[in-house]
Amino acid sequence: MGKSKTKNQKKSRATANHVAEQNYSAVPHSFVFHRGQIGKNVGQLIQDVRRVMEPFTAESLKVRKRNVLKDFVAIAGPLGVTHFMIFTKTSNTINMRLARLPKGPTLHFRVLKYSLIKDVVSSLKKHRMHEQQFTHHPLLVLNNFGCDGMHIKLMATMFQNMFPSINVHKVNLNNIKRCVLVNYDPDTQEIEFRHYSLKVVPVGMSRGVKKLMQEKFPNMSKFEDISELLMKGANLSESEAEQDGDHNITELPQVYAGRGNMASQQSAVRLTEIGPRMSLQLIKIQEGMGEGNVLYHSIISKTEEEIQEILERKEAQIREKQQRKKKQEKNVAEKKEKLEEHKKKSLQGIKRKLNSDAEEDSEVEDPGLQDGQKAAVESDDEAEYYRQAVGEEPDEGELKRILVFKAALHTVRFCCDKLAYQVFFFFFFFFFSPRPSAAKKRKSSEKPHGLLKKQKFSNSKPRKGAMSPNKSGRGDKSEKGRKTFGGKKWQHGKNTKPEGQAFRTKKFGDRDNKFGGKKKFLGKKNDSTSKSRSQKFKPGFKKQGFKQRKGKG
Repeated sequence: MGKSKTKNQKKSRATANHVAEQNYSAVPHSFVFHRGQIGKNVGQLIQDVRRVMEPFTAESLKVRKRNVLKDFVAIAGPLGVTHFMIFTKTSNTINMRLARLPKGPTLHFRVLKYSLIKDVVSSLKKHRMHEQQFTHHPLLVLNNFGCDGMHIKLMATMFQNMFPSINVHKVNLNNIKRCVLVNYDPDTQEIEFRHYSLKVVPVGMSRGVKKLMQEKFPNMSKFEDISELLMKGANLSESEAEQDGDHNITELPQVYAGRGNMASQQSAVRLTEIGPRMSLQLIKIQEGMGEGNVLYHSIISKTEEEIQEILERKEAQIREKQQRKKKQEKNVAEKKEKLEEHKKKSLQGIKRKLNSDAEEDSEVEDPGLQDGQKAAVESDDEAEYYRQAVGEEPDEGELKRILVFKAALHTVRFCCDKLAYQVFFFFFFFFFSPRPSAAKKRKSSEKPHGLLKKQKFSNSKPRKGAMSPNKSGRGDKSEKGRKTFGGKKWQHGKNTKPEGQAFRTKKFGDRDNKFGGKKKFLGKKNDSTSKSRSQKFKPGFKKQGFKQRKGKG
């Protein structure tokens, strides 16, 4: 387990973090993205430009089709973004807009030619490109931006503000690993954008000594003595080292990373292009975020009168827009006032209606009524309603139920909306609707049971005039081809049983009609014509089973 940090260590760490946050927020940040449809090569160019602007740019910025420019402007403020580089593509050209946030100006460039990082690196024999180079911002070098013209000075200012400024007295040379060159050609009015990798090597020594100073030690297996390497530089080609001159030799003020790079010693600064490469042409400069006046245009030139006319037209449009806005605000205020007035009138009408209903309810009760005396009008109305609905004279309980229902319905009418009123009406109608009295229900329910009790069958002969069931169960209607025996119908030529009896009219143990009568179970002889094959059982068995089941029934 490591040692815990002391109080001074924690304090110094917090101070360093605070300083780093301040320095990080003070430097400019950028967004590099596209608008509209672009091809695969332009998309790769955007990724390469983001590589140039590292580490103070959004490396993996996601752009969707539904995003608009206002979305990027809204998010740029909290993140401290100061510049936009927007790429667009048309059928003929590729354009780049360089905008300063939040109020502009916006520079419109046309991309005449470009080369990607992979194209530049593939053309080199040896390239110097590693991840440590992109941990610090590049060094900006501007060339030929001292020409006359406000648009040139504005371009130079825009490019300078895109990268963090460098204090010459405090800068650490080991942090400078890359260089961005922006060169302006006054003749062609084109801007060359280049990206290089920096390397510093000592000068004033032979090629053999330089070889020894390198990290990779040379192969000396073919040498007899080390002097051959130092003096003759044997086995070394002329192309391995770049010929240095006055154009790239300087005296280092600090110790630079690399063998032999000492302070106050001469060293050569070598540049290796790592891409991307672009040739730009300025088209126009516009105020704001692409919505203001055109300050400069390289193709279209206008006179002072035309410019004045354009300004007057824009001012008129601004005035019309302000007038429309005021009119809309006035209309909104009037609508609000009308709504408030309508609301007040509605509340007053509701109050008046409630008061009138309360007065009507109070007029129903007659203070002159004596104890036990009923209100004639209400009782007559309710009684008439009950007579029409049921068809019978109501009793006191039914009248009270109807009165409670009407009172509740009258209360809910002013407290609920239309839908709630309907639902409440349905439930109250279901629970408080008039129903027949319990005595009448009891009488109606006893009738079928009485009929069932009267329709019991016995072993004796049926009485005359009684309903004789037939096969269809429709009473004693006579049909042709049938005979009656004891009030029951029998078919011709068949020894069958009487049918058409009501369901469950006899008990479970009452089997005398099914087996041909009670005499069969007493052991007496029966007529052979009325005996069926299925009824041949032992006499003792029949007698015992009949007695037991009859006793249960």
